[in-house]
Amino acid sequence: MSVDVILPCLDEADALPKVIGRLPEGYRAVVVDNGSTDGSADVARALGALVVTEPVRGFGSACAAGVAAATAEYVAFCDADASMDPAELPDLVARVADGRVDLALGRRVPTSRGAWAPHARFANRVLAVLMRRATGYRLRDLGPMRVMRREDLVALDLRDRRSGYPLEMVLAAHAAGWRVDESDIGYAQRIGDSKVTGTLRGTVNAVKDMSRLLRAYRREARTRTVAPVSVRQRVASDHAAAARPVEEVSR
Repeated sequence: MSVDVILPCLDEADALPKVIGRLPEGYRAVVVDNGSTDGSADVARALGALVVTEPVRGFGSACAAGVAAATAEYVAFCDADASMDPAELPDLVARVADGRVDLALGRRVPTSRGAWAPHARFANRVLAVLMRRATGYRLRDLGPMRVMRREDLVALDLRDRRSGYPLEMVLAAHAAGWRVDESDIGYAQRIGDSKVTGTLRGTVNAVKDMSRLLRAYRREARTRTVAPVSVRQRVASDHAAAARPVEEVSR
């Protein structure tokens, strides 16, 4: 199994040893340093991770840089703050690898008090409702831990470089006809300070970014007339067509 785990990183030197140390055997850490000043990049290198430097600040910028550097068949995303256990990734990878889904999300379930700030949990709940209305997916979390095939993700051509990146991925997946679902993962108290939802201001900015994406998606949906086809079905169909004789294909 070939899996690259993209870890967007901003001052996570204290958490990285725990996160990288919990990666399953054969999973490669791709740490995207997004302007750290605490030596995170050096810590990651010492732990054997591939380190990518992304000077343009933003969660989406870090994620996009990680995808560009990844080479594995499957890519996973996980926060670098030790709030999630990378050892839970194989279950998500298996659901994609065996064809059950095209995008597997981890639904966060707090394992301790204080793991999820009330304002951040409330914002996530509201956005999840809006996401369900826009896509029909029965999702309850934006799911920062997620897995998909790299070539499929690249084909989505995601553009958001701020905190709307995870939502844009789900919306683009829906437009492409992907099968998307979620399963529970543990969510613990993070190590260090949150860069996005740990403060009320960060949460408000994230909600603004995601609300903008939802409005744009609803506008585009009004003009969308062709029913999407599942990525896996489309790829299988393309392969089957390529395998048929030229005369049969042109018939």
